Amino acid sequence: MTVLTTERLILRDWTDDPADLARIYDIYSRPDITRWLAVSPGLPMTDPAQAAERLRFWQDRHAADDGRYGTWAIEVRETGLVAGTVLLKPLPGTPETRLTTDIETGWHLHPDSWGHGYATEAAGALVAREFATGTPEIYALVSPGNEPSMAVCRRLGMAHVGRRTDWYGGEELETFVLAASAN
Repeated sequence: MTVLTTERLILRDWTDDPADLARIYDIYSRPDITRWLAVSPGLPMTDPAQAAERLRFWQDRHAADDGRYGTWAIEVRETGLVAGTVLLKPLPGTPETRLTTDIETGWHLHPDSWGHGYATEAAGALVAREFATGTPEIYALVSPGNEPSMAVCRRLGMAHVGRRTDWYGGEELETFVLAASAN
């Protein structure tokens, strides 16, 4: 299902189509991507079957969200290539089993799709849609040292508010925030 479209992108549900599962595995088996996702157990993937498990996890996590929140594929309209993942969801607190009212956006792109502005375009569209629901601010949390993701946050107009431990069980993460009034 298509969730949102932009000039260059289609944000859609990941599916159990073999091509989607292969792309999930290709993205999440790469240490150059997963090293920044320390809050995600089971990564990097070591078996292609783990892609189906990850897809089920995403589907279960967002089953009651009616499409408002999710973990979606970023498909390039012109080529059909899935560039990566974009997400929008309530942040898990401390403990991680407790969801907060704080909303997070994030992205994980395959290296073959870095440097094209896809993360900024995809996350920007989701942020705009979420602000239209009345959400006052949206966060992006970045592992310390992940300069490319911090640059995406800045391109989105997000303000860096330092390292915080409010979410993901207390993990220290670079925290960026964008207020609806700034958008």
